[in-house]
Amino acid sequence: MSNQSNRVSEFFNGESETSNLLWQYVKSLSPETVTQLSKPTSSEVFQVMERNIIGLLGNLPSEHFNVTVTTSRESLGQLLASAMISGYFLRNAEQRMNFEKVLQGTENNSELD
Repeated sequence: MSNQSNRVSEFFNGESETSNLLWQYVKSLSPETVTQLSKPTSSEVFQVMERNIIGLLGNLPSEHFNVTVTTSRESLGQLLASAMISGYFLRNAEQRMNFEKVLQGTENNSELD
């Protein structure tokens, strides 16, 4: 098994202290909180995530092809980690954009006064 595979297995098996703390935290969240955190707040973020995952898996239309994806546990873990990191990045970018819009509105209002 490669060094990278060992790190992925370590993460999912909870052998490291950091991942164990993260797993405990995730388990402590209510189902409502997990649902809220899992859904993008805007359709733009959802579309970008969808395009990202389609790009990773391939873009064959299911109505014309019988597509089956086979992978290992380690590769699936890497795909999940990639999707989570992308989602986290997009969520932060979305929040920053909203903060900038609010700040611009505040600046415009203060200039009018």
